[in-house]
Amino acid sequence: MKMPQLAYSVIEKLWRLNRIFCSSDYDASLEILKKYLPFKIHEYRSNVPHKGWEIPPKWDLVKGIIRFEGKTIYEVDHPLKIIGLSRTVKDSVSRDELRKHLFYDRRDPNNIPYHFRQHYRPWDRDWGFCVPQNFYDSLQEGQYEVEIDAKESEGYLKVAEYVKEGQYPFGFAFVAHLDHPGMANDDLAGVAVGVDLLHRLSQIETKFTYRLVLVQEILGSVFYFDKTYSKGPPIIESCFLEMLGTKTPLALQYSRLGKSCLEHTLEQVLKKSSLNYRTGPFRSVICNDEVVWESFQIPMCSLSRYPYPEYHSDKDNPSIIDRQILEETVELLYQTVLELDKKIMMEKHFEGVYSLAHPNYNLYIDPGQPAFSALPSESTMKLRSLMDEMPLLPQFTCVNTLADQIQLPFEEVYNYLQLWKDKGLISLT
Repeated sequence: MKMPQLAYSVIEKLWRLNRIFCSSDYDASLEILKKYLPFKIHEYRSNVPHKGWEIPPKWDLVKGIIRFEGKTIYEVDHPLKIIGLSRTVKDSVSRDELRKHLFYDRRDPNNIPYHFRQHYRPWDRDWGFCVPQNFYDSLQEGQYEVEIDAKESEGYLKVAEYVKEGQYPFGFAFVAHLDHPGMANDDLAGVAVGVDLLHRLSQIETKFTYRLVLVQEILGSVFYFDKTYSKGPPIIESCFLEMLGTKTPLALQYSRLGKSCLEHTLEQVLKKSSLNYRTGPFRSVICNDEVVWESFQIPMCSLSRYPYPEYHSDKDNPSIIDRQILEETVELLYQTVLELDKKIMMEKHFEGVYSLAHPNYNLYIDPGQPAFSALPSESTMKLRSLMDEMPLLPQFTCVNTLADQIQLPFEEVYNYLQLWKDKGLISLT
């Protein structure tokens, strides 16, 4: 398979599948993806709420039909035509009652919208269809026969993880969500770009470890961290990949503190490219799993092509996907990884605050005392700020990014950190 076609082929094979959280089509999607990368599948089952989150039942639609005067006037032949986790029903209802269970897209009377709320609230379910507004408006007075049949069983979540091991066990994660049935860009395009990227990385040696984690939006990340992540090597930073298949300009959304090496490097690569992009603070462009990852002290930036007009509708299909755009995005991320691998990472081996002036350490940067000495140089004060910051830094910090943030030459910062390394307080990789 030629590399430029890999991402698009993922979209082609998966977009029509009914990829709701727990379903046969979600399972089938994972099996297809395992042909591209040897994913490990983490499976979570629970019959009780976890922090208030409930795993919904496995749900597979058998049929969904609306009849009027003996004729079928609406049939579910697309995953979005049925509301997520619809209850089963077989009844005769009035037009007014039927309309209480019909949902349309107010942005476009021809769209079929995406109704997902029940996936997150399986304890409060109703039956219903998603329809074009034109269909809703055309309904005549009278009785309608409605039938929704689905197979249900115990629910489970499956999170896919592929780890590309590097020279060091710690590194970076790319994340995308595989749910959102019957759509191509949200977020199947993010999945496709991630699969293509990690497939390329699997062909080369890397300094750091890189991984791709495919989740059900929010819920998958919650269970991944609470049930799996603590068992593995550390993820330093992460990036969410979303809606990356259209010609909409790229949007780089910063992590909560906006200081991660990954986003810093990605922005540097973007600046050198000819790609059209914009940036935004945390959660100002799009809201997704970043709040879960940040809650576990893992910075998460995101790369997306949001917004786009077909969002959350049946118009989000392969016709809006641009193959060249997919290729450009994969290449952008590939170049970002190559640059990341050149960075120097500092790992702390201490906690708390040391007396750095003690002869055992001799790491103290003396700013002098205003009453007794001349004012220190700007460089000395910046190095002093680094000294003060050391106890507050996370376990892993990119030295290159740190030097940029305190506005000192890399060599000066690196040389000072070498002294900390000599004392066994940190390591530099």
